[in-house]
Amino acid sequence: MAEKKILGPPDPDDVGPRGELENDRRVGNQELTDWRTPLGQFVAAFVHRISHLLGPNKTLILLLVVGAVIASTLTYIVSEVYEAVTETDGVALLDQPLLDASLGLRSPGLDAVATAYTDVAGKVGMPVVAIAFLLFLAIRRRSWTPVILIVAAGAGSLLMTVAGKQLIGRSRPDRVDAVPPYEYSPSFPSGHTLNATVVAGIVAYLLILRQSTVIARVLTIGVAAVFVVTIGISRVFLGHHWFTDVLAAWILGAAWLAVVITAHRLYLTARERDARGTADATRQSRRAAR
Repeated sequence: MAEKKILGPPDPDDVGPRGELENDRRVGNQELTDWRTPLGQFVAAFVHRISHLLGPNKTLILLLVVGAVIASTLTYIVSEVYEAVTETDGVALLDQPLLDASLGLRSPGLDAVATAYTDVAGKVGMPVVAIAFLLFLAIRRRSWTPVILIVAAGAGSLLMTVAGKQLIGRSRPDRVDAVPPYEYSPSFPSGHTLNATVVAGIVAYLLILRQSTVIARVLTIGVAAVFVVTIGISRVFLGHHWFTDVLAAWILGAAWLAVVITAHRLYLTARERDARGTADATRQSRRAAR
């Protein structure tokens, strides 16, 4: 199968709601609007009914708001588990040894490179990256869906970061072990890692929806995964976070990403069923007119 056209004017069938139904319902052979479990079928039918009342875009926003509540609850649960684990020296046994190992690898040049790289996922870098992809995808596809998904993903990530830091209030590694510029907010979870996980994940998801070859999809996922992992490693290497802060950020980010993608699948399902119903009604009208 040929790769879909990337440059030049978009095909009219590839933009707007029609383009979403035509191109975004599958990843390879996986049908995203196919719900095989009874629970999935029930939720899809329920969301479809809500979509009739509110419209597809408003329903997607509502799903993401509900998802944000779930994410906040998950953050609280993870913070409680985290406290229990660190108090008994479970995963935290890795924290100091990994920091000590990082100290042995540092050099002025490597420190400068790691600092510049980690700033890509910082308070300025990550929003710039997110907005750039948001504008590109929204304009290219002539759809509000990339805007809604990327904004919601980023906002949820920020909410989880703030909530986690307030709930735990963990101190960062000692400044003597950190590379300047120093950071002063609580350590748990790693905001850079959490934001990188969510933003890179949702952008990769939106891209692979329109990629028609396995190689392109694998490359996209691979680049996103390497970025997420290396940002986390850079936080530990620079002494800005403990390893368990990064580990928790990966877990929370993956969970929130799953919520956002599920909301999008439900949105696509509602649109697909509406389109199917309209097509059936049109065929019946034509038969009746004969």
